[in-house]
Amino acid sequence: MNPTHSTNRPSIFLPIAGTTFFRLVFNTARRFAYPFAPVLSRGLGVSLSAITSLIAINQVTSLLGALIGPLSDRLGYRKMMIAGIAMLATGMLAAAIFPIYAVVLVALFLAGLGKSIFDPAVQAWVGSRVPYRRRALVIGIMETSWSASTLIGIPLVAILMDRYGWQSPFLVMGGLGCIGAIALFFIIPKESELPLRKVTPSEYLGTYSRLISNKTAWGVLGYVFFVSAANDNLFVVYGAWLENSFGLGIVALGLGTSLIGVAELAGEGLTAAISDRFGLKRALAVGLSLSVLSYFALPFLDTSLTAAMSGLAILFFIYEFTLVTSLSLCTEILPGFRATMMSGFFATAGIGRVIGALMGGAIWQAGGILATGCISGVLTCLGLLCLMRGLRGWDQTGT
Repeated sequence: MNPTHSTNRPSIFLPIAGTTFFRLVFNTARRFAYPFAPVLSRGLGVSLSAITSLIAINQVTSLLGALIGPLSDRLGYRKMMIAGIAMLATGMLAAAIFPIYAVVLVALFLAGLGKSIFDPAVQAWVGSRVPYRRRALVIGIMETSWSASTLIGIPLVAILMDRYGWQSPFLVMGGLGCIGAIALFFIIPKESELPLRKVTPSEYLGTYSRLISNKTAWGVLGYVFFVSAANDNLFVVYGAWLENSFGLGIVALGLGTSLIGVAELAGEGLTAAISDRFGLKRALAVGLSLSVLSYFALPFLDTSLTAAMSGLAILFFIYEFTLVTSLSLCTEILPGFRATMMSGFFATAGIGRVIGALMGGAIWQAGGILATGCISGVLTCLGLLCLMRGLRGWDQTGT
């Protein structure tokens, strides 16, 4: 485990700014396949279902990331951040050089695995250096990289695809990944070296036993599973919904999606502004309740593009506020095993996203946006019940 450091503001600003920017690259790599699935299917000469299956397979990388969580706690968060972004660079450059389906599949798999290593290490690094009373503020700022991927990254991907071909974004993200690996080596402070010794399988598995035996952790994992399945059940088909119902083209879809990015940015900003003061548990309960209502309302907004985009913006605003608030809370559930806890969080979210992505297409084809909205609403309600059960009796100064 990495010891907790006290770090002054000047020394922590550059690492936070740098990791936030390169998380933007990671998040764009993870998200751009969703709205541009039809473009990728035409470019690769495969069916749309092959692309949605590729998206679902990419989410499996979260499970592999969970196996690395204990290693991050032991080897150091800085090393794992650099390793993760190096995987992104390798995958994206490979797809740019060899633009065929099998290579793109491996490329997105490597990018997803790199993100599954990078994100828990970043969250754990913040948890070890930022006081809990300020945790939501810092994590809220860092999570703007998620909304920025929709607000900035996906529109840029749309422009690159339109002007230079569907494979051009892979080259750009690969180059940024190479820059990121070098930059993080210099801007992330070196951590105290821990004495290396052989770790037995029982000691390794014992780290997971801390997670498995914790009631609060179980409740949070149940929550993130259901809300992630609900979100991807919608996210994997929202591009098709807007394209089919309102005739949006590639660039229009990319620019229209930027509205979702604005909503997510607002959600992250709200987390940074009020969650610490409002109380993380209370903020989560309110956010999830509003998410349920938003999913159920979405099918009634199929009347116009303005109504549909407004509904999506409100939904993603609430969802992002809730998710970022839960990230802040999770960094304190197992303080001695932060990377393990966060890896478990992202892995469970990944399982939920796999299931949501796989069932999203079938539900959309069976019942359209009505079925999609209702199923996502029910799943989010189950997530709220899990969270309430898990957090019962748990408290932490500042919540």
